[in-house]
Amino acid sequence: MTLKFYFHPSPNPMKVALLLEELLVYYELIAVDTFKGEQHEAGYLQINPNGKVPALVDGDTTVFDSHAILLYLAEKHGQFMPTDPNERAITLSWLMFVATGLSPFSGQAVHFLHHSPEKLAYAQNRYLKEVQRHYTVLDRRLAVSHYLGGDSYTVADMAFWGWVNVAGYILGENGLDAYPNVKRLYEEVSERPAARRARTLKDRLTLKQDFDEETRRALFPQNEPA
Repeated sequence: MTLKFYFHPSPNPMKVALLLEELLVYYELIAVDTFKGEQHEAGYLQINPNGKVPALVDGDTTVFDSHAILLYLAEKHGQFMPTDPNERAITLSWLMFVATGLSPFSGQAVHFLHHSPEKLAYAQNRYLKEVQRHYTVLDRRLAVSHYLGGDSYTVADMAFWGWVNVAGYILGENGLDAYPNVKRLYEEVSERPAARRARTLKDRLTLKQDFDEETRRALFPQNEPA
């Protein structure tokens, strides 16, 4: 059965795109144009009731949330997740650090720095400082470990890569300069053939590019009047 991968070239789907390309499995790429609000359509909500991307349909199995998909695919294919209990625990810890820390704080930083209709200094400072704190924690880890989980490249590093792709959009023109160990791993992963292929997926799709009022309503519907 063909895997169906519901995709938009934003950080969370890019994590899964990287893993799929690393696994070298065939999949059907299905665009969900979040700038047009396609994530809120009834058909897609049957796949992901949270109205977000990515999602994956594998025969009778449906998985949503990028980190759930990473774990599902890694375990199904027996790759990129250690089987040793100690190594697995370390890898899961860093995977969840990205899932519950770097990912949401980066998303909120992007929103308040670039898309909020009001410039709220407190919110901008709060989320920017939290992103910086998370990068500091990552940098310290990568000063003593080649990969997040240890000596092996895992789904934790793929999850990390998804959001580090847009670090400059949050951190500014100096980007990752203050985090040399993060920069080292990011550049290493980016040079992998699978990462290069993942970055070209958007070229196969026709997606809305303009960030206008339609896009604002589609991405932040909770901000609209009831």
